[in-house]
Amino acid sequence: MIAACEMTDPGEITKRHRIYNAFVTSQNARQDRTRILGFIRKAMSPARYSREPYRYEPMRANLNQAPAFAGLVVSEAGKIETVEQATTLPEAQRRARELRTDLETRGVHPDVLRFCRAELLADDYFHAVQEAVKSVADKMRVRTGLTDDGGTLVDRVLGGEPPMLAINPRNTASERSEQSGFANLVKGVFGMFRNPTAHEARIHWPMTKTDAEDLLTLVSLIHRRLDAAHMPPRP
Repeated sequence: MIAACEMTDPGEITKRHRIYNAFVTSQNARQDRTRILGFIRKAMSPARYSREPYRYEPMRANLNQAPAFAGLVVSEAGKIETVEQATTLPEAQRRARELRTDLETRGVHPDVLRFCRAELLADDYFHAVQEAVKSVADKMRVRTGLTDDGGTLVDRVLGGEPPMLAINPRNTASERSEQSGFANLVKGVFGMFRNPTAHEARIHWPMTKTDAEDLLTLVSLIHRRLDAAHMPPRP
């Protein structure tokens, strides 16, 4: 990878020192970060983790702490994107502790609490909310084996006769109405929060701590109903 990025390989030494020395030599010689960023893109290509996908997100979260101070972040797709420059890591850590404490007091679902991390909150509450909402789609895909996303996924999982996942016995008109309403709630969360935060610049989607707490509490409700949902027999 060092050679592919046209940097000088310092030779067989400890891996982190080898990469560090290659970066320093390249930076000092060329006075630009192009090849270093190229190395990060190659190292963080999602395809490299296809056999061990569980390694990718923890590695990306740890990596993003440093470039956040330069106004950069590695996206889920392995691309380097521009974000609002972080100020101090302690500030992000304080936000994470406060948000997590408030949500624990509310009894929020554990699958939501894991998104209250300092590296996600370094850029305000934006990324924590974005990733938490995505986790709902992930859970529906895991429960059903589908690969869809957004409204299509909701329609296939929670709609239909019978739905793939049912949140109640669906024996009465009231229960069937509750199932339909839950599907619309999930679809509304995707439409109102997931899509804008995925496609709009952060400046157009200000996220306060109160907004984050309310949304994450709603996501918690959705997770609990999905956990308790059953798969009706299909004809």
